[in-house]
Amino acid sequence: MVGSSYREQYRRSLADPDGFWRDAAGAVDWDTAPEVVHSELEAPISRWFPDGTMNTCANALDRHVAAGRGGAAALIYDSAMLGSSRGYSYAELAELVARFAGVLRAHGVGKGDRVVIYLPMIPEAVVAMLACARLGAVHSVVFGGFAPAELAARIRDAAPAVVVTASGGLEPNRKVEYLPAVHEALALAGAPHTPVVVKVRDGFATAPASLDWTWLDWDAAMAGAQPAAPVPVAATDPLYILYTSGTTGTPKGVVRDNGGHATALLWTMKNLYGIGPGDVWWTASDVGWVVGHSYIVYGPLLAGATTVLYEGKPVGTPDAGAFWRVIAEHKVKALFTAPTALRAIRKADPAAAELAKHDVGSLETLFTAGERLDTDTFHWASDVLGVPVVDHWWQTETGWAICANPRGMDPLPIKAGSPTLPMPGYDLCILNGQGAPVATGEEGNIVLRLPLPPGTLTTLWHNDQRYIDSYLRAFEGFYATGDSGYQDEDGYVFVMGRTDDVINVAGHRLSTGSIEQALAQHPAVAECAVIGVADQLKGQRPSGYVVLKSGVVIDPGTLEGALVALVRRLIGPVADFKNATVVEALPKTRSGKILRKTMRQIADGEDYVVPSTIEDPSVIEALVPVLRPAQT
Repeated sequence: MVGSSYREQYRRSLADPDGFWRDAAGAVDWDTAPEVVHSELEAPISRWFPDGTMNTCANALDRHVAAGRGGAAALIYDSAMLGSSRGYSYAELAELVARFAGVLRAHGVGKGDRVVIYLPMIPEAVVAMLACARLGAVHSVVFGGFAPAELAARIRDAAPAVVVTASGGLEPNRKVEYLPAVHEALALAGAPHTPVVVKVRDGFATAPASLDWTWLDWDAAMAGAQPAAPVPVAATDPLYILYTSGTTGTPKGVVRDNGGHATALLWTMKNLYGIGPGDVWWTASDVGWVVGHSYIVYGPLLAGATTVLYEGKPVGTPDAGAFWRVIAEHKVKALFTAPTALRAIRKADPAAAELAKHDVGSLETLFTAGERLDTDTFHWASDVLGVPVVDHWWQTETGWAICANPRGMDPLPIKAGSPTLPMPGYDLCILNGQGAPVATGEEGNIVLRLPLPPGTLTTLWHNDQRYIDSYLRAFEGFYATGDSGYQDEDGYVFVMGRTDDVINVAGHRLSTGSIEQALAQHPAVAECAVIGVADQLKGQRPSGYVVLKSGVVIDPGTLEGALVALVRRLIGPVADFKNATVVEALPKTRSGKILRKTMRQIADGEDYVVPSTIEDPSVIEALVPVLRPAQT
């Protein structure tokens, strides 16, 4: 039974959105309190709190210090790569941010100017982001390690006044040199004289002074910097641009505002995650992704919590107990990670032997997002941790959860495979290709009735028309998520995958996600991917690729027969599933998404480009002879 508190809040958010979000905005410290909650003067583009002014950095840091919580822990930097950790109080972090804002200001950065941040998971990344927000500047964080051409495309589009970077990033088996990439990217972007602030790290080959460019040393600049005060900005002014991963040509820059963003994140920290002042919160992601923006940096600090910044991996730094060590050492109350991290831990340590070495009693909830949480991984994590495992679903564009289980407000029953129910402000519908609602339990296009709630994208950078064409054109009056799924009789949403992951087998539309769910139930399978490959007779046929759990030895033919039978039993012969191949690894982006489209292009003999976001290019190289056996 859905809890009454959730029902009441959700109903009110749709029936009286102005009243609902006006109340939520009361958690923000405003310089000018908004009188207008929502404006559609630029419809279909809408604005939240258009006459309000505030500063996001002041809300994340200064107000906590002013309230007497300056000594409270704001940030814990835990580097598994360096084998060290260090804490920062709210007062310390505020002082660092104010000084770096002074560095930026001294180099001409002001309200509305862009700053590109290309940093690894080090405290300077958090400081740089908040310093931009302090000045009313617009940051664009690019995932550290992106190829020069991809970085150049983002520099060209954002036209930054300054670039902030470091000597490099650390991976388990290598060091990634950043400076040559930044130097090349600036040249490719036609902006070779853009000032570059460099945080020098030990052990990297390229010295900043060895390159022909305009640069300054982070530490030296900070030593002589004059602190900058927060600059009030309009609630509708942009806080950041975040380019969607895997873009080609002109990148797609998602724009987030200040006031709506702060309002939404404060609401989620309390109501969705149950996190408040003094709680230790860990999002195991990267600041280069939307999860890092919302829930490593802004969300927890706005809420006055302690946020963990982790430089490491779920396995290999040094072992599959890395996450459990961090939880135990820092008394983490809630962990937010991607299902792929859990699958990596499970694959390396299926019996969770490493977990037994650490006291994780502080952990109350495990949240997952970024990709669908398969039921097998859900049950494994639930069993070994003994805490609620809560899947939720959102996108770079939305900035916070579309569907979730509001643990801080009204914990709802958990259903494996579902991110639960739509959150307040999201009027979710399932439509067929013609825009008509589908029946309960029937898969269709997941769409959101306009307007979107606060905190979601306001437009694409300098391209309102592309925003409208990309998201608002397919279904009149709705935002198209690009995902397919269904709702059950209780309203629970089941997201099956991207709409381009729906395959057509002899006229039957099938979700590859549903087939993957079936394959994942086999006890030998650690993770899997299903793609639709071209078939002359049936149009497409599903083909499965599975990674075995650590230590599992099984005859491939025997496994394939068992998986075919499993799909036939759980989905039916209509799936026409006949092929399952064991592979060493699946190609993924650094944020954990499996590159199914690239796999499909390879299998169909099409030209393909390996996305710049790929975690390990060698995985694709190893898969080519498997996906194209006739050509090798």
